[in-house]
Amino acid sequence: MTTATVVTGIGVAAPNGLGTDDFWAATRAGRTGIGPLTRFDPAGYPAVLAGEVPGFVATDHLSGRMLPQTDHMTRLALVVGDWALADAGVVPAELPSFDMGVITASSAGGYEFGERELRNMWRKGGQYVSAYQSFAWFYAVNSGQLSIRNGMRGPSGVLVSDQAGSLDALAQARRQIRRGTRLVLSGAVDSSLCSWGWVAHLASDRLSTSDDPDRAYLPFDRRAAGHVTGEGGALLTLEDADSARERGARVYGEIAGYGASFDPRPGSGRPPALSRAIVLALEDAGVAAADVDVVFADAAAVPELDRVEADAITEVFGPRGVAVTAPKTMTGRLCSGTAALDVVTALLSMRDSVIPPTTNVSLAPEYELDLVTGGPRSAPVRAAVVLARGHGGFNSAVVLRAPGEDLSSPERTLQKGTDRG
Repeated sequence: MTTATVVTGIGVAAPNGLGTDDFWAATRAGRTGIGPLTRFDPAGYPAVLAGEVPGFVATDHLSGRMLPQTDHMTRLALVVGDWALADAGVVPAELPSFDMGVITASSAGGYEFGERELRNMWRKGGQYVSAYQSFAWFYAVNSGQLSIRNGMRGPSGVLVSDQAGSLDALAQARRQIRRGTRLVLSGAVDSSLCSWGWVAHLASDRLSTSDDPDRAYLPFDRRAAGHVTGEGGALLTLEDADSARERGARVYGEIAGYGASFDPRPGSGRPPALSRAIVLALEDAGVAAADVDVVFADAAAVPELDRVEADAITEVFGPRGVAVTAPKTMTGRLCSGTAALDVVTALLSMRDSVIPPTTNVSLAPEYELDLVTGGPRSAPVRAAVVLARGHGGFNSAVVLRAPGEDLSSPERTLQKGTDRG
């Protein structure tokens, strides 16, 4: 029998809350973290809003020797990793180093560090470029620094598939745990809110140009005109269920299923493949569509992409057949960190029996979705699906299951129908 992979610890840095408790309180209350970009002067750029992590002072958490060699993104990741391990009650030094791994996702690497060093080269000369530039910009830097900091020498790596990346990272972490690794720190924390990174974001032609935080990011709304980007994300401590049970760990939930697909080439005449990823994830989990309580949507806020996602959800779950939410309207899309944060939100929804809202959105009538808007919805959450799509055609889906929940029993399906009624 294949062992289950469970989540025993979480750490969060989000635009609407630094730390899990602050983030969850803000998310339940519908408080946004989107506002005018302050990390650099965006005057002259068409997009001026972002989701910035509030109140983070690196020197409050990290030693002085770490600062010269790390990008802002990596500093956030190191602190969030500490929180995820502490939340799990794990002291890495007490475990065999080869029994622990680190698998993260990244979409851009350390853009802010790289921009600063390029400016030094252009203005002063190559001798003024930091030697740390050789790795501080790299996609794998968070995995590397987390591994070094915590003495984790087991299977490690990085996944690069834009917004879908952190779901892919969690799936790879689950594979390694199934192969015998005891613990994996996984997820993603991303940040590229510098002028160099901003130009890269703008190149997607998907950023909202609104200057009103309440109107800028409106997925599944007739006013949808692009998304707001942001920084942050989440890291999760994943363990073999038997090992977690042996040490008496608190369990948030299980990474029960995963599916991925890739959209066909534009103009090929073939349909998008998001629904395929959802079906694969449900099959992998052994969970029926009728037993899913909520879907955390990718929520691109680009009309043609919203149409594709709404159709996929409707195809799998039926018209208005499952609650759908996109709390990322309060944070913006955090590049590779987005889906990891959605996974944490889903786990907290399971714990507290509440589905957070999709703020500021008026659902367009052409979408046959049961979108949670206005305020949080009280409801038992025993199974959740998290969706993520990366630029270029990546589609990923993860099924989460509440601790101890048996979704295969006839009684479970009967109770689910009663809950919906």
